[in-house]
Amino acid sequence: MRPFLAVCLLLLLVGCGDKAKDLFDTAELEEKQNNKPHATKLYRQIVEEHPDSPYATQAKTRLTELEKKPDN
Repeated sequence: MRPFLAVCLLLLLVGCGDKAKDLFDTAELEEKQNNKPHATKLYRQIVEEHPDSPYATQAKTRLTELEKKPDN
């Protein structure tokens, strides 16, 4: 849980960066930490809030892959 909080704090400090990229990076981290529900939520947020971002396409791909994986 601590790494997640550190990432959130870092994202807050960065502030003006590319929001879709920040969400995507956080979603990837959540995947690596086996937090599929939160990763899925973040990928969906990218698709819904940033549909024209190049990260939306990548997020859709990750969502498809996550749907194929069995829950842990």
